[in-house]
Amino acid sequence: MKTTHHPIIEDCSTMTQVADDSIDLVVTSPPYPMIQMWDDGFTGAAPQIGTMLAAGRGMDAFEAMHQVLDPVWAECFRVIKPGGFACINIGDATRTLADNFALYPNHARIISATQALGFTVLPCILWRKQTNAPNKYMGSGMLPAGAYVTLEHEYILILRKGGKRQFSSPADRKLRQESALFWEERNTWFSDIWLDLKGSRQRLQSGSKLKADRKRSGAFPFELAARLIAMYSVKGDSVLDPFLGTGTTMAAAMALGRHSVGYEKDPGLAPAISAAAETAVAEGKRLAHQRLVRHLTFVQERMATKGPLKHRNTHYGFPVVTAQEKNLVFNDPVDIQRSDQPPFTVTYAPDPSDWFCRDWDDILAGEGAALLISSLNQN
Repeated sequence: MKTTHHPIIEDCSTMTQVADDSIDLVVTSPPYPMIQMWDDGFTGAAPQIGTMLAAGRGMDAFEAMHQVLDPVWAECFRVIKPGGFACINIGDATRTLADNFALYPNHARIISATQALGFTVLPCILWRKQTNAPNKYMGSGMLPAGAYVTLEHEYILILRKGGKRQFSSPADRKLRQESALFWEERNTWFSDIWLDLKGSRQRLQSGSKLKADRKRSGAFPFELAARLIAMYSVKGDSVLDPFLGTGTTMAAAMALGRHSVGYEKDPGLAPAISAAAETAVAEGKRLAHQRLVRHLTFVQERMATKGPLKHRNTHYGFPVVTAQEKNLVFNDPVDIQRSDQPPFTVTYAPDPSDWFCRDWDDILAGEGAALLISSLNQN
C-alpha cells in the first residue's frame, strides 16, 4: 500500500486543487481570533481589524476576524464527501481592550458559521491544554469579586457533512474492519473530555515570517491529530488540513496510512513541514507499537480480574473484547520518498509486525506474560 501527500504553499480561502466531494476528513487548527499573536495575520487579510483593535472595539474585531475564516469553512464543506467529517481544534480567547476584560467565544462563532453552511454539529471534545502554573490567577487574586477563571481547555468541534457514512462494497468494509479501534481505546477516545494530552509548541524555522517572539501556537500534539484520524477515517482515506502549520496533521496521516493534502500560506514553514514528514515513518511505527502494548497490558489486567476474553484477533492472535476488533491490523510505514509530483509518497508493510504475532493464549496464561509485555514496551 502507498499513500500520497501534497503540501500546498498558498492561502486556503479557495482550494482550487481539491475537487468537490473528494475529502473524507478535515483535521485542523486555525488561527485563533482575538489571540494577540494572530493579530498581524488577520489585519493583513482585513486591514480594518487593526483599526477596530486600536479603538477598543473588541466584538467588531472578533466578528471581522471570523469573517476571514468563514470562506475556509465554506471550502471545507465543498470538498468533504457526504458522510465525511471535519474536526476543528479551537480555543476561546480572553483579552483586555479599552480597560474591558472579556471572553471571545471562538468555538461558538465557528459552530454558528458551519451550521449555516449545512454541517451537522455533533458533540464536541474538550481537551485540557494547561498553560498556567497552579499559582497563577487573573484579576484581583484572593479578593472577591474581581478575579477571572483561567482558560485551561480547548475545543475539538466535530462536524459531519450529510448523513452517516456508508461502507457499501466488500473492499470498503474490509478497510473499515482493518482500521478498527480497540474496545478500550473506543471507550477513552469517544469521551467528551480528554485529560491525557498536553499542548505543543510549533517548531518554527529561522526562515519563517512569523514573529520571533511568538511564544504560543495553534499547533496541536501529534497524538491529538493521530487520534482524530483513527476515530473518523479508515485506511486509504484522504485527510485535509487547510491550516497546515508545521505539518502535524500530514505527518499523522502518513503514520496511519491515509492520503493527505495541506495548505499553508507562510512559505517559511516549508522546512518544518518537510521535517515533520521525515518523522512519519518512525512515528507510525511508534504509534502502532504503543497501541499494541497498551492493548496487551489491558488484556492481561482484564483477564486477571474478569477471566478470558471471548474473541481473538485474526492477525496477531491476542484476545479482544468484541468481534469488531478481530480484523484490526496495523501496517507500519516503511519508507517515504519525495518527488516533484506528488511531493511525498509513503510505502507501508503489507503484513503486521512479527513482534506481536505470537501464541498469546499460552503466553498470557503463563507467569512470564508481564515480563514479555514490559520488554515489548521498551523496544
